[in-house]
Amino acid sequence: MVELLVVISIIGLLAGLGLPAINGAIQAGKKAEVAAMAESIKTAVNAFYAEYSTYPSNTSGRTDLTFLNLISTTNTNGGNYRGIAFLEVPPKFTNATLGLVTPSGFLKNKAQSNFLVLIDTQGLGYVNPKSVSSVTNTNVASSVAVWVVDPATNTKAVGTFK
Repeated sequence: MVELLVVISIIGLLAGLGLPAINGAIQAGKKAEVAAMAESIKTAVNAFYAEYSTYPSNTSGRTDLTFLNLISTTNTNGGNYRGIAFLEVPPKFTNATLGLVTPSGFLKNKAQSNFLVLIDTQGLGYVNPKSVSSVTNTNVASSVAVWVVDPATNTKAVGTFK
């Protein structure tokens, strides 16, 4: 009986130590998934530029429904005259009213948020994410930056720059 209690307590101790590690791995996986989608969005924006010699019009700075329709469908409105689908979006990254969003569970309370998109349309060679969000990154050397604010810190970005 004592041996059985010792075995049960050891199993309980190991489970107690393992659960936080599993939870951390799940969160790291979600961040990697969101970062990969941000990179895909950036690639699609650059492909749009390569095709039309202009960046997609994005007045909101977010991956809203208008941006999603422009970049991921064969819709010929709004500048995508040849009707090219530059981005294939998995269903978990779409929302019928918000457009292209983070998957449910990335943010707390299963909320979803649009990705933020900054495009260097002035030819400066950098973008300043701090100007439109709470991240601490300034002057990121890129023509296109795509990110979401890390829900764990509210000051770090998950996306195409560090």
